[in-house]
Amino acid sequence: MPETTVKTEYEGAYVTVRLQPEDAVLLLPRPKTSRQLLAALNLQEECALVARNGELLTPDRRIWPDDELLVRKVGSTG
Repeated sequence: MPETTVKTEYEGAYVTVRLQPEDAVLLLPRPKTSRQLLAALNLQEECALVARNGELLTPDRRIWPDDELLVRKVGSTG
């Protein structure tokens, strides 16, 4: 089972993020957009995909409280 990381100093809404390929589960303060989520994870937009319920999210798409999101790092290895 993946390890869950929680930032406890925040009292607002959270989102659950499954980060791949590490298979880590993070509970993070809710960003307003997928662009802000990637920034919070120190990832560039062209280096990761964000999905909700199997649907890819563009960088400007809204993220809602209690969303469960998948962030998949992508990149060329060759």
